[in-house]
Amino acid sequence: MEEIITLDYGSGGKKTSRLIEQYIVPAFDNSALSELGDGALLPGADELAFSTDSFVVSPLFFPGGDIGKLAVCGTVNDVAMCGAEPKFLSCALILEEGLPVETLERVLQSMRRAASDAGVQIVTGDTKVVEKGRGDGLYINTSGIGFRKYRLPGLAAVRPGDAVLVSGTVGDHGTAVMLARSGMMDGELRSDCTALNRLTDAMLSSGAGIRILRDPTRGGLATTLNEFTEGRSFGIELEESAVPVRPEVRAACDMLGLDPMYCANEGKLICICASEDAEALLETMRAFPEGRDAALIGRVTDDAHGRVALRTGLGGRRILQKLAGAQLPRIC
Repeated sequence: MEEIITLDYGSGGKKTSRLIEQYIVPAFDNSALSELGDGALLPGADELAFSTDSFVVSPLFFPGGDIGKLAVCGTVNDVAMCGAEPKFLSCALILEEGLPVETLERVLQSMRRAASDAGVQIVTGDTKVVEKGRGDGLYINTSGIGFRKYRLPGLAAVRPGDAVLVSGTVGDHGTAVMLARSGMMDGELRSDCTALNRLTDAMLSSGAGIRILRDPTRGGLATTLNEFTEGRSFGIELEESAVPVRPEVRAACDMLGLDPMYCANEGKLICICASEDAEALLETMRAFPEGRDAALIGRVTDDAHGRVALRTGLGGRRILQKLAGAQLPRIC
C-alpha cells in the first residue's frame, strides 16, 4: 500500500522525525544539514546563520499574536538559538483568492511591528495567489540570516550533572491557539509568541557554560528534550513540580485532553548549561520580561541513556517519549 502524508507528519513528533531522517536528509545530504538544528551555520567572510520556516496556523489571529507576528518571531528565534544575531528576514506570502485585503494589511502591520521590536529588517520576499479553497486564507514563509556571535559546543559537550533550564511557562501557545480555534477562549490565556534574541544575547554574553539552546515549538518541551537525548549516552530527568505551567493552561489541557509537556511554545527556550552556572544564569534570564519565569527543571543523567524521564509529585518516574500523532495540528 502506498504511503501518504498525513497530519501526523507535521506534528513535530515521531513521524516528523521519520520524514526528515528517511527522506529529506538523504535527498540533500551535506555537512550543514546534518546537524538538524534550528538553523545552519554557514562559513563565509563572516560566519552566517541561516534558517527558514513556514507558518500555517489556524486561526490566523489568536490571543497574544497572529500568523504575521508568529512568522517573524519564529524565524528570529531559530537564528538566535544558533548563537547568532538575527539581522535580515525574507517574507513569502501564499494568498488564497477571496482573502480580505484588510486581513492582509493587519498581518503585514503585525510583521512590521514584530520585526522592529526584534531589531531585524524584512528585505526581500515573494507573493503567490492560489484558487479559492486551496490556501486556507494565508500561509507565510520567512527565512532569516544573522551573524554568528557565540560558539555553542552543542550536544557533544553535554555532561551528567548539567542543568536543564526553561525560560518560562510551557504550553501557552499551543493551548491558546487550540482554545481560540474551538471558540472556547476566555480569561487571560494568551500565546507566548515573542522574539528571544535579546534574551539569548544576554545569556550567551554572561560567560556561563551553555552547551545548547533550543526553542521547543511543535511537539513541546518533551519532544525537544527527546531530540537532545536520542542516540546519546546520557538521559535527562525532570522534576514535575519544577516545570512551570500556568494554572489556566493546565486546566485547559485537562479539558481538551492534552498534555502541556507536548504543547507548542513560541516564546520559550530550553538551555542546557554547566551545573555551577545555573543559578547565575537564571538570574540573568529573570531580568528580562521573556525570562521572568525561568526555572531549573531537571538534570542530565548517566543512568537513563537516550531517555527523558519525569519524576512525578508522587515519587514515581514517567518516561516522556517523542510526540506520537498530531496532538495539535496547524499550530504554527
